[in-house]
Amino acid sequence: MEQYFDIRLTDDQLRAISSVGLAHMGDAVFEILVRGWLCAHGKATGKGLHQATIRLVCAESQSQKAQRILPLLTPEELAVFKRGRNAQVHSVPAHASRAQYAEATALEALLGWLYLRGQKARINELFCTMMEE
Repeated sequence: MEQYFDIRLTDDQLRAISSVGLAHMGDAVFEILVRGWLCAHGKATGKGLHQATIRLVCAESQSQKAQRILPLLTPEELAVFKRGRNAQVHSVPAHASRAQYAEATALEALLGWLYLRGQKARINELFCTMMEE
């Protein structure tokens, strides 16, 4: 039986996943981290909690956060990031530039890749750096 809360895919399995697929996974990983961070820091409640989440998970915010961690990435992580940045996305939100959206997709692809490799400690390390104020 697979352990989907503690999944660990092989390198071959990860290479078979498209960069959009990795970003799809990473989007969920990032959102759950942001929600946990907001709850742990008591930043908002109720409707404000939802609004705060939206502000942190939008492409503009993710693009800024990606810039904070780029110098910390290993060569392998940087290759995954670049693969995500080059993903063929067909729609860009009106409130983000194409470059911001590409950086956000790259960040999500990296987080998805790390998650599917079972590297939660590394995700946490990068997330903490992203969230430093």
